Amino acid sequence: MSSIISNVIIGSHQLYCEGVASLLATDSNMQVLDLYSSYQDFSEHCKHPIIHVAIKVLHKIEESDIADITTMQKKFPKTKILIVSSVENEHSIYQIIKAGAKGFLAYDASKHDLLEAVYSLRGGYDYFSKCITDILVNRYAQEMQGDTPHSAELEKLSVREKEIIELWGNSYGNKEIADKLFISVRTVESHKTHIMQKLNLKTAVDLMKYAIKNNLIQL
Repeated sequence: MSSIISNVIIGSHQLYCEGVASLLATDSNMQVLDLYSSYQDFSEHCKHPIIHVAIKVLHKIEESDIADITTMQKKFPKTKILIVSSVENEHSIYQIIKAGAKGFLAYDASKHDLLEAVYSLRGGYDYFSKCITDILVNRYAQEMQGDTPHSAELEKLSVREKEIIELWGNSYGNKEIADKLFISVRTVESHKTHIMQKLNLKTAVDLMKYAIKNNLIQL
């Protein structure tokens, strides 16, 4: 896998898009190929053969944005879509995820959050801001109220793997988990991959739900 991550930025608010591009430029492994004003602009003019991450900057989430994400995910299945937007209602967030976005950052995210999000998506993992994760966790916790099953698959996990799920579920990023457990970020990512394989899960949202069901995270 190439160490250079190729990104495009899509959004009608030029100042925000240029700000995202500037933040990415501080990392030598990040490459911003182009900025596009809309998905139509991107679809008509993008000639780049490889795009790892498409960052879509949205001031407000409209139905047309959901349709664009769905179309983009189908047309460019190898490109991971990261949404940068102000915090919206949970219905919009669920629509964004269902449409195919693999990451969602709120406007109050830091440069560290942005870089970790892009690295996570490139590595095959979903990434959501803490406030977005909180919305998803709270909604799912309400649905699970009074029902706390214990999965037999939990016994397949090592103590270290359970520690990583607990920290991740409580909004620690890969770097923070690595620092807390005195291991490398690569080791954290490797553990996450093994956890997903052992539990037969496909996305970070699935892992979050599993952690809630089995009381591995604090609500």
